[in-house]
Amino acid sequence: MDLLRFITCGSVDDGKSTLIGRLLYDSKSILADQLEAIERASKSRNDGEVDLALLTDGLRSEREQGITIDVAYRYFQTPKRKFIIVDAPGHIQYTRNMVTGASNCQLAIVLVDARNGVVEQTRRHSLIASMLGIPHLVVAINKMDLVDYSQDVFSNICIQYSELARNLNVQQVTFIPMSALNGDNVVDKSARMPWYEGPALLDYLETVELDHDINLTDARFPVQYVIRPQTTELHDYRGYAGKITSGIFRKGDAVTVLPSGETSTVQAIEVYENELEEAFAPMSVVLHLADDVDISRGNLIVRSDSQPVVSQNVDALLCWMDTKELKIGSKYTLQHGTFRTRCVVRDIVYQLNVNTYEETQGVESLKLNDIARVVLKTAQPVSFDPYHYNRVNGGAILIDETSNVTVGALMLQGEA
Repeated sequence: MDLLRFITCGSVDDGKSTLIGRLLYDSKSILADQLEAIERASKSRNDGEVDLALLTDGLRSEREQGITIDVAYRYFQTPKRKFIIVDAPGHIQYTRNMVTGASNCQLAIVLVDARNGVVEQTRRHSLIASMLGIPHLVVAINKMDLVDYSQDVFSNICIQYSELARNLNVQQVTFIPMSALNGDNVVDKSARMPWYEGPALLDYLETVELDHDINLTDARFPVQYVIRPQTTELHDYRGYAGKITSGIFRKGDAVTVLPSGETSTVQAIEVYENELEEAFAPMSVVLHLADDVDISRGNLIVRSDSQPVVSQNVDALLCWMDTKELKIGSKYTLQHGTFRTRCVVRDIVYQLNVNTYEETQGVESLKLNDIARVVLKTAQPVSFDPYHYNRVNGGAILIDETSNVTVGALMLQGEA
């Protein structure tokens, strides 16, 4: 059974947590004790209704304010698919939380309040979903019960959002009208909107095609560990353990070790002491090479016929995630997969206005939640693919050298 990881995002009070609660409730994915707990917590409400948002808003401060602050993860499954739900906060000051939560997602649900249409946070979160290369986008037009389930309201928001999507170059957008509070078009099709001919949300989540989301063309294997038992039985054993992040490796493939550029061939592929003829992403394997090449943790093994960019001058999109400002000339540790190297910020090419999508040049520093195009100079060559082409091998983070805190999320674009 395959796994779909998706994020819910949108403006404050668009109903993200309620939607997730409705999904879990109507798909019968809530344990009896969980249901009792939220029923008790809902007793303070005047209308007596069960507040399904409490299933995800676990922090006391979230419940008191009625908002989502931290990223929450929920797990459920149906007979067709397993799911990991990422509930992202809507407030502007929690943009970094949204970037963190969305980084590994295959699908984003952008909630839009039917009464308000496309607003600033809709644009912000759509931009971030586009930047992060999330391949599937669902625009859930929520609270249709508050606009009398009007087809005209739904159609106008679809037109509004389609204009925005064209600016972002988003490939696949699906529009679903719903009421998370009442359950319309969440798990079951709604009789209140007979004019809508598409699927309910859960039906779409169960059937959306995921096979094409993994890059099976460019074989990439970041080395996590070199296995050398040096025992009598395994005297000459040398294996390289790690997870194939993209592509396919086969016995006999010509491979190159980066950044050194040394070459060899795949002699064996091992999984749990069993040998395979081939292995593909996202399998964790041990590779054996025909030659004794100098390889250590952080090196990247690739097929020789499809090589990535190898450079010390890196052009990247950056989401700044620290209260301490980033300035030109600042030094950090760059972590790309299992590889680490020191780097310096050589230039801020432009800062991106996430509300208007305008590019501001001449910026000298970045503040918390700012998004910008930057140029980094690294101490050692980085072996990467452009992010839009290979998300796993195109993502990286910046780490503060003194506190060891992650301060920036990077989407590598190419050689500067």
